[in-house]
Amino acid sequence: MSDLYERARELDAKDELAGVRGEFVLDDAVVYLDGNSLGALPANVPGRVDDVVRRQWGELLIRSWTESGWWTAPERIGDLIAPLVGAGSGQVVVGDSTSVNVFKALVGAVRLSGGPEVGRDEILVDAATFPTDGYIAASAARMTGCSVRAVEPGEVPGALSSRTAAVLLNHVDYRSGRLHDLTALTAAIRGAGAISVWDLCHSAGALPVGLDAHGVDLAVGCTYKFLNGGPGSPAYLYVRREHQAAFDSPLPGWNSHAEPFGMRSEYEAADGVVRGRVGTPDILSMLALEAALEVWARPDVSVDAVRAKSLALTDFFVECVEAYVPGGRVEVVTPGAHGERGSQVALRCADAGEVMGRLIAAGVVGDFRAPDVLRFGFTPLYLSFVDVEGAARVLARELS
Repeated sequence: MSDLYERARELDAKDELAGVRGEFVLDDAVVYLDGNSLGALPANVPGRVDDVVRRQWGELLIRSWTESGWWTAPERIGDLIAPLVGAGSGQVVVGDSTSVNVFKALVGAVRLSGGPEVGRDEILVDAATFPTDGYIAASAARMTGCSVRAVEPGEVPGALSSRTAAVLLNHVDYRSGRLHDLTALTAAIRGAGAISVWDLCHSAGALPVGLDAHGVDLAVGCTYKFLNGGPGSPAYLYVRREHQAAFDSPLPGWNSHAEPFGMRSEYEAADGVVRGRVGTPDILSMLALEAALEVWARPDVSVDAVRAKSLALTDFFVECVEAYVPGGRVEVVTPGAHGERGSQVALRCADAGEVMGRLIAAGVVGDFRAPDVLRFGFTPLYLSFVDVEGAARVLARELS
């Protein structure tokens, strides 16, 4: 075997997170590098879902809303996610999809800013954003009487003005894996009197975020990527404590009413982050997510430890690719600087779609983003350095 393989074994022997791999259901014949699309199944989830279905639903029925804690799950699970994104308790609520939460957050942000009535009639949006965020921004702009302007994240400080109501940015670019400067950009947005909205889908559970420390106003994120909540698991909404009393959701459902069982015809928002709720939560997915998050309670698991291993894994993968893959066959798109990299590596390749198909058939699962990007996600909780070295060898073989 190669020197890189031997080094991979040495790195695995020193890996403080190596023991966490056993917490997940994995196929040892497959190297799974698509956790930035769908995380692996935590081993404790099937048993928890079985209990929810057979006992909580099957036996307790309606009593489970109180006896099993169903009613308070959105805030309880939000408090489990909060430390993973650098937020204090009572500021994260779980429920609905990422798209729905982007809509709530963006319309709420315009309203918090004062909107067109005070001259703030423009929403800035990450020019390379995931398409749905752009679609939602356009709809939110129509609803609030604003216009939308797409800008590169690095150009945001120069694009801000007294007209800016809200700025929607991705913490990590979903194509390239570039990590944007949340600290500096949030400070610039706040300095201009606008409201920041961050999409954390590709960062939460992979790297420190620091929502409270850096003054972020609103944030959203999914839970099925690095948080391993399962396909379609509910997303979350962060509302900074200082904004909660004024946060005006465009979707005022009965779950966010101050008296949800009062059945009053007039709407009165509940106190706190509860006003981010809408309707009846998806309990099966919600409680599967709660079980998945238990891995973060292990004493050897922390966001900082995960970030350190993420950087080591991605560094090592790039080194292996450069050593094994024929020259000129791929181009590394993801920034090399640690401060500019999320937990994925994107490679530009002319025949990327065909290559990814061959890789998956050969047991290395990543994904393809049109027109020419091979995308590999690195989930430190269950990936090894031997996995990474092996994936690079298979890639080189398929590109030869």
